[in-house]
Amino acid sequence: MDIALRIMNSSGFQVSEFILMGLPGIHEWQHWLSLPLALLYLLALCANILIMVTIQHEPMLHEPMYHFLGVLAVVDIGLATTIMPKILAIFWFDAKAISLPECFAQIYAIHSFFCMESGIFLCMAVDRYIAICHPLQYPSIVTEAFVLKATGFMMLRNGLLTIPVPVLAAQRNYCSRNEINHCLCSNLGVTSLACDDITINRFYQLVLVWVVIGSDMSLVFASYALIIRSVLRLNSAEATSKALSTCSSHLILILFFYTAIIVVSVTHLAGRRDPLIPVLLNVLQIVIPPALNPMVYALRTQELKVAFQKLLGLGEYVSRM
Repeated sequence: MDIALRIMNSSGFQVSEFILMGLPGIHEWQHWLSLPLALLYLLALCANILIMVTIQHEPMLHEPMYHFLGVLAVVDIGLATTIMPKILAIFWFDAKAISLPECFAQIYAIHSFFCMESGIFLCMAVDRYIAICHPLQYPSIVTEAFVLKATGFMMLRNGLLTIPVPVLAAQRNYCSRNEINHCLCSNLGVTSLACDDITINRFYQLVLVWVVIGSDMSLVFASYALIIRSVLRLNSAEATSKALSTCSSHLILILFFYTAIIVVSVTHLAGRRDPLIPVLLNVLQIVIPPALNPMVYALRTQELKVAFQKLLGLGEYVSRM
């Protein structure tokens, strides 16, 4: 067997496709999970499209905070669409095969959208910091040009820094195994099938997480630490309550987003004996935020509530009741 593997390695043999096995340990009844996942995906699509349309059509929402929220809605749709159609195809039609280029493209899209979500959360945290801690300078600092530059920088940063992830994965030699014990193409799950050394892949994955996600998380929490310190110095309880309410929904989503990253990372390290939990959490980590983000903002932001009612024609109905 070892001799055969060495011959395949030396001949440069490459598998032509990967097989996504689905959720490990529950292959026989994993299709039952397709319904809640499909509902989450449908909710994410509808809610984020509603957010985008509402912001576009309502003049009072043409402010930097809502422009960032619109970008977040686009990123959420992209993130969920990157994985959900293929996962549902696996569960419903047993379409487990995926070509190498498609798999590497999915790896790039997942990393790019995920880092973009983290970057938009940072932009929104900076926006709230300036609005609360430097309200007089806010109109002159956070302009439309600022929003465009910040969004463009995040797209450029994440688009470029995530390119080496699929490129390094594509350079590996996949000579024997092609079954991925997952329902999506995760970078380390794919490269673990390689017949050659993947140290560089693991190293760059770690660097990417610490440089992008780690720096974003540090700056986000630093911004909110300064916001809380500034709010606590306010003499008026009403002003304090109003200041906190303007960023409470954002803070809830930030805590959920980064807590989920930490939990998934820990379970991946501890889940070698039972791989189902980290794989399932990995899927939920990608599909839940796109469905959760617009719901939290819609429930906790009065301006969005009013705009939704006007867009859906419910304003007159609510006023009559």
